[in-house]
Amino acid sequence: MALPQDDNPQMQWAIAAIMRVNHVIYLFIAIVLALLAVVSFYDVALQFMDILRADVPMTDSILTVLHALLVTIIIIEILETVTAYFRTNRLQVRPILIAGLTAMVRKVLVYGLEPTDIVDVAGTVAVIAVLTLAVVLIGKEE
Repeated sequence: MALPQDDNPQMQWAIAAIMRVNHVIYLFIAIVLALLAVVSFYDVALQFMDILRADVPMTDSILTVLHALLVTIIIIEILETVTAYFRTNRLQVRPILIAGLTAMVRKVLVYGLEPTDIVDVAGTVAVIAVLTLAVVLIGKEE
């Protein structure tokens, strides 16, 4: 149901001011996320270089790099949400779902390093299934 339009100039000014503040906050978030993505990618590069000269097992090093890379992807997906907001003035759900899916995949990779409970694994698989279904359904809608 649409709200009735208010011709009150003070109300229009207040709404415009709130929208400007909202855009400034999103711009600040975008700048911070972009910086985090660059720093995170730099961390991935450093960890990758450590693989070449480290004496630790290769599998552990690769998983560490993969975890850092997945964090970078999560940051980039959240940044995509913010940039999509600037393009459309609407909050996009799909990049948030993809970031959640990436986080769950990252969690699955941790299962190879730590002892885990079957309930945790089943819960993670269920969350991955729900997120995947949501991404597919939203993809069909767009």
